Formats: sequence, C-alpha cells, structure tokens
Amino acid sequence: MPGAPDQDGTRAFPPAVTRPAGEQAPASAPGALSVVVAGGGSAGHIEPALAVADAIRRLVPGARVTALGTEKGLDTQLIPARGYQLELIPPVPLPRKPSADLLKLPGNVLGAVRRVREVLESVEADVVVGFGGFVSLPAYLGARGRVPIVVHEANARAGLANKVGARFAAAVATAVPGTGLANEEVVGMPLRRTITTLDRAALRPEARTYFNLPPHGPVLLVFGGSQGSRTLNEAVAESLPAFTGRGISVLHAYGRDGTPADPRPGYFPMPYIDRMDLAYAASDVVLARSGMTTVAELTAVGLPAVYVPLPHGNGEQALNARPVVQAGGGKLVQDEDMNGERAIDELIPMLTDPDLALAMGRRAKAAGHGEADEKLARIVMEVAGR
Repeated sequence: MPGAPDQDGTRAFPPAVTRPAGEQAPASAPGALSVVVAGGGSAGHIEPALAVADAIRRLVPGARVTALGTEKGLDTQLIPARGYQLELIPPVPLPRKPSADLLKLPGNVLGAVRRVREVLESVEADVVVGFGGFVSLPAYLGARGRVPIVVHEANARAGLANKVGARFAAAVATAVPGTGLANEEVVGMPLRRTITTLDRAALRPEARTYFNLPPHGPVLLVFGGSQGSRTLNEAVAESLPAFTGRGISVLHAYGRDGTPADPRPGYFPMPYIDRMDLAYAASDVVLARSGMTTVAELTAVGLPAVYVPLPHGNGEQALNARPVVQAGGGKLVQDEDMNGERAIDELIPMLTDPDLALAMGRRAKAAGHGEADEKLARIVMEVAGR
C-alpha cells in the first residue's frame, strides 16, 4: 500500500546559500544592535528564527545576529549557510515522560546556561529571541535578569520551553491566538521573503515547465512532510483516476520513505519537492497536513487547501488550521475521515470551479500574516531599546 509513517507534517525550504557554510558573519561596529536568536533543533524552529534575523538585518543594516544551536539537528547545516554566526551550546533534551533522562535534566540545563551566558557576554547581546525547543530553554534561563527576552510561539498550544520563557519575557508573540501564554500578541509565523513576496501568477509558466506539468488546466498539490503521510498517500492512490479523468493534474510529494500511486497520465509523483515556491506557483489547490509552517506558507501565497491534521500530539495541528478554515480559505478533514472518496468530494469542486478556488485563495491570504517577520523584528528592536 502507498504510504509511509507520518512525521510532524511540516517541511522547510532548502537553505539559500548566502555565505559559505561554516564562515562566520563579520562582527558589527561597536554599539550596533546585537541580537541572539534561539531556534535550533528542527527546521520548524530554525526557519522562523532566520526569517526574523533576515528582517532585522533589513531594518537595521549593520546589526549583529548570533544564533544559538547544538551539534544535533539541522543547526550546523542551515544556520551558517544563511550567513549567520552559530554558537554551539550543549544539547538539553526535554523528556516528555518520566524517565532516566529527567534526572539528568538539571545538570544538562546548568551546563548549557553557563555556555549561553558566555555567548551573551561575548557578543554584547541587547536582546534574546527564542522560538521554542530544547535550545530556547537554556537561552531563556541564561538571559533572565541579564538581557531582555522575546518569545515567539509557533503552535496553537505552547511548548514547555516557551511556557517557561514567557513568565519573564519582555514580549510574547504568537502565530495564532489562544496559545495559553500570558500577554500574547498575535503576529503570525515569520517566513522567508521568497514566500511572502511570491508572485504565483508571474511564476506559473516557469513552475509548470519545471515540474513537466501541462501549461493549462488545474493542478492539485499533495504533500505530507518530508517522510510522507500514509493517510494522504492512500487517499491519492484511491482518488487518482477521478482526478486525472477530469483533466486535473496531481503533483504528489509522497515522502522519502513513501510509495507513489500507480503511474498514469496526469500524475506527477516525486519523493520530495525542493522548490516549494515553484510548487505553490504551479498549483491551484493543496491537500496537506496542517503544521504551522505549512498553514503559514499556504495563507501567505493565497492557496486554498484541504487540511488533514496529524492525529498525534495534543491536537495543535487542527488548531493551527482553525483560523484559515473559519475565514473560508480552507477545509478541515480529520485523519480518520480522509480517504479517496472524501478527497474527491472535498477537492474536485474546488479544482473544477476556478472562481471558487480564487475566492477561497483570497480568503486564505486575508487570514495569513505575510508581514510576520518584520512585525516580530520591530518588537525585538523595541525591546532592545532601538
């Protein structure tokens, strides 16, 4: 059967190399704004941190931005490749359940906090911005009482690190309302400019050619995370004849561990899509999970979608999609209800009625926050007194 184990439902763009990997950014002039971002670990934490870092550099030329990270995860790959100084701290895994690792937590945190304080002093930090995850907790504790803190929470339900940091933060920003964090200000999910400035119509011919898609006719884009989604892959396999039979092309990222549907004209499978900007430009409607990055990107580019939340965790993926669904820019189908028949019922009306798809796309974009990177950057500057 087509499919692969679901992951978190999010995916990130490959890094745009602006400086050779490993080469540190030059030090700023004395007195320049110095910002430390803590978003290491997963791409879901790193990408918004770097989007805000980019925005700070646009707004404050000469600002120094330093990123905290560990040797684990994607930190050493993504951060230096974007031209930012990476300072490594000891990893501090946050156990979700009682275990032997829980007993090691105080010692692990203490060592990481000491290292954070060394970094803050060496770069003369004016402000620390955390994006959750195991890098942020020692960053918050190391900065407490020394350097003002800004917290950004990407999910509808806040994680442990941000719950701690928000207690003594100067400002708390969130991607969606209702996170449970006190004094939250909804700014949206910071995204890189290649998405927030994407002109889908202008890029559409190039995008269709890139994926060997027909130049005309509706296109359904399906993706479910880098490893793939069993639920979405099976729904595509079951509904594919109905889509292609109506002249609908299907661009399907089935996951690196997944299996595509049976080949047929109009079906364009690949394990992973590196150029998601082109995939968005080529497509009319999307079937996807509802990780916060996915929801933020689809609303930023104005694409209507059927969201199928990952059924694990604490239900945050359904909450992530709620604002855009309530605005009429998408639909929500629970994982246990998604199959080939449901995919046909939900998607074909959108794909065969261009006016409906365009209207839903406009509502999706209106529900998004394409300016979140600069909004958060300005909050950071205000907290830093700049």
